[in-house]
Amino acid sequence: MTDIKRDALLFTGSSHPTLAQEIAAILKIPLGKISLKQFPDGEINIEILESVRGRDVFVVQSVALKPNHYLMELLIIIDALKRASAKSITAVIPYFGYCRQDRKNGARVPITAKLVANLLETSGATHVLTMDLHAPQVQGFFDIPVDNIHAGPAMLDEVAKLELNDLVVVTPDIGSVKLARSLAKEMGAEYVIIDKSRISPTEVEVVSLIGNVKGKNVLLADDICSTAGTLVSAAKACHEEGAKRIFAVVTHGIFVSGALEKIDASPIEALLISNTIPSISRSPKSSKLISVSVAALFAHAIDCIASAESISSPCNTVCKAK
Repeated sequence: MTDIKRDALLFTGSSHPTLAQEIAAILKIPLGKISLKQFPDGEINIEILESVRGRDVFVVQSVALKPNHYLMELLIIIDALKRASAKSITAVIPYFGYCRQDRKNGARVPITAKLVANLLETSGATHVLTMDLHAPQVQGFFDIPVDNIHAGPAMLDEVAKLELNDLVVVTPDIGSVKLARSLAKEMGAEYVIIDKSRISPTEVEVVSLIGNVKGKNVLLADDICSTAGTLVSAAKACHEEGAKRIFAVVTHGIFVSGALEKIDASPIEALLISNTIPSISRSPKSSKLISVSVAALFAHAIDCIASAESISSPCNTVCKAK
């Protein structure tokens, strides 16, 4: 196996340095030296402060909360690394912003996910590593390798601690069926589908519940929670259908437009959320949130990419460290 401490470098943008530091600690390598500043007019000013010539480089940056700024910063960092003769540049994007705009759903709308793919390639990225893409087909927008890893293994460890019997996994909408099916299979549970109708960008209406939750403990599973409209509507529908206790697991917690207040007022007892997006954004705080670190999963993937091994292989002992 390649000695990642010698051959690879890990840099971070300004979007989520805490996660990057956690990944670096697991890999036992220091974060690369970089200057992240802005010119007086707001333009981004980047400088790589150490040699990257001939090195495999990884850049951690979540494109969330301030997606336009963080995306541009990532592109500029990649361009700087390319011009400094890095051997390879892997964009590690825990949350891939603009992924929801993956097709034309109107007469004159963009396919922004494809545009972002083009920008990353043009800037000099040679590989993309991300987690739980909202639209997995976005991988096909790239002409470079894309690894879409899943938060499931980390989430399942936390779900097990809840010690829930008679558990059923519920998907809040049709788009998350594969996620719910996968989690249900891993836990040996059944899964239920909720069919919804979107009233507005922040409101949804449950049309039907396909399956039985009466007397069951429910685990709602989704990849993104933005306004919490879908999640809360699903929780209420399960409660009305006689569910015993209701929990939720979500990979990416954006939490805008009073999402946490809606969750606090809902039948959801606890929401397991990964740290792909920094928790500093969650204000006011919610006592229902349980943060689950996915740093070990990213560290394992980075280690595998750097050493040309299969990411689907079991996580090694280094990456299991907490």
